[in-house]
Amino acid sequence: MRILAVESSCDETAVAIVEDGRRVLIDCIASQVDLHRIYGGVVPEIASRKHIEAIYGLADQALQNTGLTRGDIDAVAVTYAPGLIGAVLVGVNFAKAAALAMNKPLIPVHHIRGHIAANYLAFPELKPPFLCLVVSGGHTLIVDVKDYTKMEILGTTLDDAAGECFDKVARVLGMPYPGGAALDKAAQSGDESKYSLPRSKPGVNPYDMSFSGLKTAALNLIHHAEQIGEELDIPSLCAAFSGAVSDTLIPKVIQAIKQTGYQQLAVAGGVAANSRIRGDLTKAAQQLGVKLYMPPLSLCGDNAAMIGAQGYYEYLAGNIADMNLNAYATKSILGETL
Repeated sequence: MRILAVESSCDETAVAIVEDGRRVLIDCIASQVDLHRIYGGVVPEIASRKHIEAIYGLADQALQNTGLTRGDIDAVAVTYAPGLIGAVLVGVNFAKAAALAMNKPLIPVHHIRGHIAANYLAFPELKPPFLCLVVSGGHTLIVDVKDYTKMEILGTTLDDAAGECFDKVARVLGMPYPGGAALDKAAQSGDESKYSLPRSKPGVNPYDMSFSGLKTAALNLIHHAEQIGEELDIPSLCAAFSGAVSDTLIPKVIQAIKQTGYQQLAVAGGVAANSRIRGDLTKAAQQLGVKLYMPPLSLCGDNAAMIGAQGYYEYLAGNIADMNLNAYATKSILGETL
């Protein structure tokens, strides 16, 4: 089954063709990073307009470069939530038009389910059940993936997402957008023991997390240094911040793996590209004796291939939409509107 997949939830316009949920025939991406860099972050209105400009050409490019025709496409999958509402609407409206014009099924895909499914593309042998740590710019979740479309959220951030904190601290430090990647690079040469930053304490749910206190502590440290004219050791501060985020995530993942008894651990989302988190997860998996699945960096960020992968399993589960499909800025991975 060949699925034409569309992703436009933030600042990447992407169209892919995925076969049977596991094989990427093509994944075309038009990045807006250089455009938004001058503003220090994504400007929603500009992102939406650029999606409109790029999406039709990307779809044509995907078909031409694979030698396929519209008749070779069996279904259309699209990110319908969550994301920047104007940006998501562009993708949803295009997908609805494409499905209607080709008389093909329309498959709605939750963006975070797509991130989890990126592992199916990188590791064809991976099958549920498994535990997945999702860390992205807008979400931080520990998910029990019971089946391809049946999931349970064991823990989540109670405030800010880990990725949002990385980007905010990087911006205050004067690093270019996207800040998380720049901060990670700077941390490579730092001494994390030079600065002391807090780790969140679990609340009622031991798997829940909090990052707002850590973000505030880092920002206060930066501003205080500026006020008294003290020079910051930026690489060491970046290393300390990365270590604090990882120290918040990893123990909870270890506890969740022990509770579920799973022998498979996956990671997903843009922050899954962070070298400190990847290294600490690798060590934890080795100590636990479980198999770790970490997608390549190319599949950690937003892409349409992951939407096509999850779309295949949503289709098999009977999750088909009609022309009334709407876009949502916020929606739980379980399908509940927040």
